[in-house]
Amino acid sequence: MISTVQENRDRRGHGRYTLTETEQGQLLGVCVAADGLFGEPRRGTYELFGWVPEGGVDVRGWVGDRVWLVPDDEALEPWLLEDAQSPGRFPGTDGLVLTGLDDYHGPPEGHRGPVRVHDGRRWLGSCGEFGRVLPPEQVAPPLVLRGLAPGARLRAALTKGTRRALDLEEAALEIRDDQGEPLTERRLWTKVSAWRPSSCGTDPTDSSYGRDLTDSSYGTDPIDAAYGTDPTDAAYGTDLIDLELDGELYVPVPEYARPIWERWLAGPPDTLGAWAGLDTRRRGAWLDLVRERACRRARRDRPAGHAYELDGRHITDEPGLYLALGEAVNGPGGYFGGCLDALDDCLRGTFGYTAPATLLWRDAATAREHLSRTLTADGRPYDLFTAALDVLAEGGMHVTPA
Repeated sequence: MISTVQENRDRRGHGRYTLTETEQGQLLGVCVAADGLFGEPRRGTYELFGWVPEGGVDVRGWVGDRVWLVPDDEALEPWLLEDAQSPGRFPGTDGLVLTGLDDYHGPPEGHRGPVRVHDGRRWLGSCGEFGRVLPPEQVAPPLVLRGLAPGARLRAALTKGTRRALDLEEAALEIRDDQGEPLTERRLWTKVSAWRPSSCGTDPTDSSYGRDLTDSSYGTDPIDAAYGTDPTDAAYGTDLIDLELDGELYVPVPEYARPIWERWLAGPPDTLGAWAGLDTRRRGAWLDLVRERACRRARRDRPAGHAYELDGRHITDEPGLYLALGEAVNGPGGYFGGCLDALDDCLRGTFGYTAPATLLWRDAATAREHLSRTLTADGRPYDLFTAALDVLAEGGMHVTPA
């Protein structure tokens, strides 16, 4: 018989991953391993015909974490491609291909007008005609929770086995670090596509498991008839299951971010500037985890009048700005905003700070050099360094550049 996770039990120490349905907060299960957490998210693909580069820029490889496509038609808003990449020009053509993660707006259906492109720091080029390329249909790999100790609701759903029962709708996968502290969560719109007894043993924190679901002992068919067997059947001979969730609407963590996640899963950094050697792309992944971890932790505000000190040597890009500010206020791995609006929110309290206070910004010239000439979404010149100083001043933080 499959054991059920006690829903009123302290979840700490149960396992790294906790699956919860979001509507009523019911615990679905706990496990210590997940296959399919990392992968390549689906990317939008665009072809820019008649591409004309600006300033001798060769758009190839990784282009930027936030790339804006600004239409000539001023009635239309710019469109954002996150984590944009390009294979460059197609040989023998004047077209450039861009791929990236679309924002929720995206371009208007069927839009083919001229577009100008920038990465938030410089104009990259323009094209005379813009078109979206529909990628071939691909089967999304599943997310597999190994050695899952199911909660009562999930066990009932598996027993019932109908499509409606196995549709989990919206669920959250909470992820804890090696110290048992909440790190982040992934939201899922998903359904159970398969499940089977696990080889992991009976303890959801047991480290002895890790067998591949394709192992011959499981059988060869991922929708083997054993899935329909009563989960209370004693013939299973195990307390845990491997639960396969449909990955169609799940956005995996990009592979380039895996080393960042592995670092944070071991526990938060204990020294300042552990992110300093990362490029902008990976600094962004680090900042994402800093922000998400901060949302799950209680903080005690320091009293008014505190004197902070910021190490500005590595503020060469926007993620670096917020990572350095976060550590200045809240120590290694600390959070204090991830954009100007979030910085403004943090200055209002509950994020380790009480106004008024002072900030000694060492090596401020580095941030001034790299952040004073940026671009807004629609391509207007913008001084991010000065804007950050203004937000800090309005929030009661007196800054002294050094």
